[in-house]
Amino acid sequence: FYYMLYIVPTPIGNLQDITLRALETLKTADAVLCEDTRRTQILLSHFGISKPLYRYNENDDRSVLRCLEALKSGKKCALVSDCGTPCISDPGWKLVKEAVANGIKVSSLPGPSAVACALAGAGITGGAFTFLGFLPRKPGKAAKLLSAAYSQNHPVVLYESPYRVVKMLELVAKTLGGETPVILARELSKVYEEWIRGTAVSLAEELSKKSKVQGEFVMILDRPAQTEEATDEPDSYF
Repeated sequence: FYYMLYIVPTPIGNLQDITLRALETLKTADAVLCEDTRRTQILLSHFGISKPLYRYNENDDRSVLRCLEALKSGKKCALVSDCGTPCISDPGWKLVKEAVANGIKVSSLPGPSAVACALAGAGITGGAFTFLGFLPRKPGKAAKLLSAAYSQNHPVVLYESPYRVVKMLELVAKTLGGETPVILARELSKVYEEWIRGTAVSLAEELSKKSKVQGEFVMILDRPAQTEEATDEPDSYF
């Protein structure tokens, strides 16, 4: 393939978290497709990189088409979002889908992801989990998704803004029960990184007392503590 689209994760907070491969890809790309040109310019300038920036708006079909045409014209393009990995609760999937349909090779680089970072630091049972990203604004739809996901008996991971985190905790309490264990990871990798643990009710009360809630949240809904029953299954396959 001559045409190439690179999916490039960028730091979720601390700029030092960018990978060497991501930097090399950004340096060698013909253009960078980005969610917000201002945010991306700050990142590139920090690392001394100068590239043409194309605004990528997933909600605008013309924007998707312009970026696709740039790829089809022979440009090697790097797709980034404001932070983290594109296409994971961030723009990108429509362009990736169109690129694949048009025979354009897509390479996805590993790198920063808030959901992986939060799960690793949560101290909960490893293995399966359900990731819902940002839930719908309508409480009824959000409650249905929460109930369905939590019924799978796996931890559930959400993204939430500082403006709605209290309302989401209240919805969790109403839908799943006030004693639902919750872990909130705020401002991951940044100076004011914070981990808050409690129940849906206690955390809603704690945050509602603050004059201002700041920072983006990863919310992990854990399972209530249970006594593990002995089984005949081996602890490991190895």
